[in-house]
Amino acid sequence: MEFYERNGQKLINTDVFTGLDAIKNESIDLIFIDPPYNIGKNFITTKDKWKTDEEYLNWSYKWIDKCIEKLKVNGSLYIMTSTQNMPFFDIYIRKKMTILSRIAWYYDSSGVQAKKYYGSLYEPILFCVKDEKNYCFNADDILVEAKTGAKRKLIDYRKPIPTQYNSTKIPGNVWEFPRVRYRMDEYESHPSQKPIKLLERIIKASSNNGDTILDPFSGTFTTSFVCKELGRKSIGIEIDNSYYNIGLRRVFDMELYNGKSIKREPKIYEKFEEYDQMSLFERAANNG
Repeated sequence: MEFYERNGQKLINTDVFTGLDAIKNESIDLIFIDPPYNIGKNFITTKDKWKTDEEYLNWSYKWIDKCIEKLKVNGSLYIMTSTQNMPFFDIYIRKKMTILSRIAWYYDSSGVQAKKYYGSLYEPILFCVKDEKNYCFNADDILVEAKTGAKRKLIDYRKPIPTQYNSTKIPGNVWEFPRVRYRMDEYESHPSQKPIKLLERIIKASSNNGDTILDPFSGTFTTSFVCKELGRKSIGIEIDNSYYNIGLRRVFDMELYNGKSIKREPKIYEKFEEYDQMSLFERAANNG
């Protein structure tokens, strides 16, 4: 197990079970879990596919149990998976925690989703707490525009004194955030990167300044990145060394690690833009 820690952010390069075993029970305020979905995506060193659905679910139940152990008594947990597997997660977790919200992260698609059935345009998220009477929820930090009051300026005449409807509200359980696209600044080379805006809402709502947030499948370490920006502490676990290096760069602004460069590779269009900005003399020199 390898790890790097600075200013309250700890990144761990190991498998989920080894990483969780190194964390003290009831020490975490918030857990965000974005595990492999068992739908066949190719990661750098692993493939997101188990031999059977039962194998995937049994593997998942083991780390779910460990994650629950790490949560404080007033802690919260957000967990994602594929639409086909979420019903099993839901049934399993509701025996151990209180599920307060079943959230759909909705996004548009630039390509054809399906030809002979209805393609999926959302990913499900469960919002769970250990104690439904004692948990963190900072409603004022995540308010969104309420169009009835903010734009349409409608009046509620049912009240003793007619009053304009509120201009803000707590988000409902359908969240619309764009998926991370290649040309976005936050894009990293990962098949299931989650957007910063999604993590910002979760972390603002369910944690306070100085709290510790755990992400046991960190990928490109968006959770840790957002925690650093929002003044939270984080523990991120990631088994793949290449993604771990991305985390070191994103969270700690590192360009070298163990004597090797971990700089981001230029995107294709950036290479063309760089070439366009070169002088004729520089182009000639590069072409030999």
